[in-house]
Amino acid sequence: MHRKGEQVTADASGAVEIRNALVRLRRTTGLPVAFGGLVEPGRRHVRISELSGAATSALSGLPVTSGNGLGGRAVALARPCAVTDYSSSRQISHEYDVPVAAEGLRSVLAVPVVVRRRVRGVLYGALRTAQPLGGRTLDAAMEAARDVEQTLVVREEVRELVAAAAGAPPAADLAPGSAWEQVREAHAALRALAPRIADPALREELLAACALLTPRTSRPGVRLAPRELDVLACLAAGVTNAVASERLGLRPETVKSYLRSAMRKLGAHTRGEAVAAARRTGLLP
Repeated sequence: MHRKGEQVTADASGAVEIRNALVRLRRTTGLPVAFGGLVEPGRRHVRISELSGAATSALSGLPVTSGNGLGGRAVALARPCAVTDYSSSRQISHEYDVPVAAEGLRSVLAVPVVVRRRVRGVLYGALRTAQPLGGRTLDAAMEAARDVEQTLVVREEVRELVAAAAGAPPAADLAPGSAWEQVREAHAALRALAPRIADPALREELLAACALLTPRTSRPGVRLAPRELDVLACLAAGVTNAVASERLGLRPETVKSYLRSAMRKLGAHTRGEAVAAARRTGLLP
């Protein structure tokens, strides 16, 4: 059972990130209420889907059209907006005064979530008293929005890579040459992204796409840990240990440790031998 106001809708793409960002925003600022949502596909409005700290359901499901109200203004301008007293502000239009008043909100800020120059959602923070929201509060809200933006960018990259992998011919059918190198680069990119995906279903989809890029051979008894395979996939694409460390979010010493472990399991004495052995066994394209 969810606590009142903490979660109001089933998960949609990006909803988990919005919800987590709202919780972080309240925790870092002390704001009593935070809410937000994403732009619905094919429409010009944000639907408020996630509430944190709300006392009522007045804002739940509210569609906020671009240009209308505080959030709509933030969407239209693609920049943060704030008012000290929502109901009396002359900076905004007042289509949403009734649900805002029902929740008892006075001072409100709205920060757009912008991905690839397109507004994808809005995060709100609010007080139930009419007082200025300071710069630290606005900075925290902007940081929360940036976190959501980065996650959505990663999601889009994953979808693009998964789509490319799904449309690629089986690795076993490819002749050596540039096509092979493209497959290997895509495989390394997918493996590098996988640990950054919080959504289990999306992560599994990504790893399934990785499998599409590996030869359809029977697997021997050699088994590599996921991170060992991540490191080998990066190194197989021709990058240095330092670059692999940066891509995978690991320390250089950790990359070396995983590489040594993979080499031992594969009976290899060099990284080149390890990559070749992994390819022979169908662990890498």
